[in-house]
Amino acid sequence: MAATHRIATGTVIAAVCVASLAGCATGTDGQAPDRGKAEPAPAPKNVVRLIGDGSTAYTGAQPHLFRPERLKPGEKPPQFVVFSWDGAGEDSQRLFSHFRKVAKENDATMTYFLSGVYMLPEEKRDLYRPPQHSPGRSDIGFNDAEGIADTVKQLRLAWLEGNEIGTHFNGHFCGSDGGVGEWSVDDWKDEIAQAKSFVKAWKTNTGMKNSAPLPFDYDKELIGARTPCLEGQKNFMKAARDLGFRYDTSGVNNQVWPKKKEGLWDLSMQLVPFPGHSFEQLTMDYNFMVNQSGTTTQGDPAKREMWGDQMRDSLLQGFERAYDGNRAPLIIGNHFESWNGGTYMRAVEEVVEEVCTKSDVRCVSFRGLADWLDAQDPETLAKLRTLNVGEAPKKGWKSFLADGPAPAPKGVPGAPAEKR
Repeated sequence: MAATHRIATGTVIAAVCVASLAGCATGTDGQAPDRGKAEPAPAPKNVVRLIGDGSTAYTGAQPHLFRPERLKPGEKPPQFVVFSWDGAGEDSQRLFSHFRKVAKENDATMTYFLSGVYMLPEEKRDLYRPPQHSPGRSDIGFNDAEGIADTVKQLRLAWLEGNEIGTHFNGHFCGSDGGVGEWSVDDWKDEIAQAKSFVKAWKTNTGMKNSAPLPFDYDKELIGARTPCLEGQKNFMKAARDLGFRYDTSGVNNQVWPKKKEGLWDLSMQLVPFPGHSFEQLTMDYNFMVNQSGTTTQGDPAKREMWGDQMRDSLLQGFERAYDGNRAPLIIGNHFESWNGGTYMRAVEEVVEEVCTKSDVRCVSFRGLADWLDAQDPETLAKLRTLNVGEAPKKGWKSFLADGPAPAPKGVPGAPAEKR
């Protein structure tokens, strides 16, 4: 997992919705996700309560969140697919805004893991004091005012469309010599606090005092992360548990139903079939690139189309194995990069279009998946975890989950409404 490269900018600062944050909730086409996959929350009635310097704000319940429901006895689980983006930011490639559009058009919500230094201008770089490194050091650089304004716009619209804003931390230090794999629990807590601070003070750090705020309280919004290069997971999870996070997606797993680890949902990326190879491949664009063109990000142009097709087909084979088998959620990770001519971005888009519009598929954020898992009876989840990779219940789902789960406690997601 390579670092997401520094955001390059050279575009005009996009207009932002200042007068009514709620009016941005459906984006430019005014359409909300349909088919019952998400039930829009009532738009806040012009309630914008600024937090701190006004970089963030409380604007009411998030619109267009996925609504979890507890499985009924004998019911087949929906097929969940999570698309997520490491180091999310908007640059001159406009990939953040593009995939927001792709998600909306295909009834999907996604998770965007924001790198905190993408909210910090280059001239303020010394405000970042990375663990085990000198102040102002970052392996992915910083940003400029234009890039920050563009990124803020996309974060605002993404959240209002029901997507999740997580964190990819800050400086993206990998390997030895102060890499995140060597960080202590306290180092991680410090890094997380700094990532939050850059989001919560981007107006102060850029001087853009009159810009619209991000429409969420980041202290409450931030419930999960993916570590740089998938390193340092053990100590990060201990820190995340202490800070009230709900999930981690920094590991590697097979296509089986998730369980909790250190008190967090372990929503690791997974190994899926790799066409033309005897080994399986991790569901991340960077890993496909390394196994195709090495660390060269712009390999042989004659092979790029084939490489993208190979990634697409690999992800689709993993999807079909779960869809026809144990129905384990499929977890996919990506970067907003044009590696090998953008072939991996094309592959991801084709997978979204292929799977997310199926009636029994739910393309949701990690928050949505965690909400659904929390809404289920623990015994049901334990039973689902007995199914191996690609293994469908031998006597069918109706028989496999025939025993009625215990009623949902009142007040938890998926519990029936209380009669009045």
